[in-house]
Amino acid sequence: MENQIIETDVMQLTKEDFSSDQMVKWCPGCGDHAILRAVENVFPNLGVKKEDFVVVSGIGCSSRFPYYMNTYGFHSIHGRAAPLATGVKLANPKLSVWMITGDGDSMAIGGNHFIHTIRRNIDINVLLFNNKIYGLTKGQYSPTTPQGSKTKTSPQGTFERPFNPGELVIGAQGNFFARVIDINPKAMTSIFIEAAKHKGTSIVEILQNCVIFSNKAHELITSRETRDQYQLWLEQGKPLKYGKNGEFGIVLKGTRLEVVTIGENGVKESDLLVHDQYEEDTGIHMMIARMMPPEFPVALGVIRSVKADTFDQSMEDTIKHEIENSKIKSVDDLLNSGNTWTVE
Repeated sequence: MENQIIETDVMQLTKEDFSSDQMVKWCPGCGDHAILRAVENVFPNLGVKKEDFVVVSGIGCSSRFPYYMNTYGFHSIHGRAAPLATGVKLANPKLSVWMITGDGDSMAIGGNHFIHTIRRNIDINVLLFNNKIYGLTKGQYSPTTPQGSKTKTSPQGTFERPFNPGELVIGAQGNFFARVIDINPKAMTSIFIEAAKHKGTSIVEILQNCVIFSNKAHELITSRETRDQYQLWLEQGKPLKYGKNGEFGIVLKGTRLEVVTIGENGVKESDLLVHDQYEEDTGIHMMIARMMPPEFPVALGVIRSVKADTFDQSMEDTIKHEIENSKIKSVDDLLNSGNTWTVE
């Protein structure tokens, strides 16, 4: 009976239940607003009690997120959201833990925490806002800023090669990676739900626009004039096809991907690469995650979703096993175990 009451309470939640009374201080036009609305729509539909949500962030514009969600949360320090989120999940495994981070927070100062959280496969959900700039600190180049970009800290153009978040996640043995854009709330909602259902570390890269310091950083992908040419939405079991009329596709030739036009040079739809997000081998997923304009469209949707043991479940199982099998049942047992002696 108690479970039935809890389930009923969960079903009655609405996005208003998760709306904070705090003033949202993001710039007008910032993509963060749309992401916030999407998350507010997602939480009531996960079958989780309101008090079991925790939102954790580091430092950056995105990291104000815990203030704007009416849930438990932590606004931590720069780059340290991952270990804090890990600790929360290990301390109380039933919680739905959401880590909000940016391209600088996660892949620069927080890079080591980021890759090891992924490697360990902690059951948390990570929303990575990628605007290719340090927005909060007024426009320095970040780990994802395109090479050659002129910023406050690279007035002649940065000469560093940028990270591709998908490549980094898959290279760190990630089991779930998806990519969405901030101007598509419906797709964000759908992908966030998929991420929440995945058992293990789920990483969703959100191509987010900073209207002040990196405006139109994703213009080729998002503008009306070019989006059909540069957006490829992945569907499980479906061929990699895109274009206004679905006229373009991706084929695998040897060890490389190649763009083709269906109907030209004898190319048929059956020749196209078919997406399998559940494939354990990382090879094709890595190539899909790497696709970038102008040579390729950007792959959007779930790129990789593979089942694997989670760190938190393994730790729970270990603790349970030790409780059931250890001869030491108390601190007294521990103090009197092994070689002991009495001091008179």
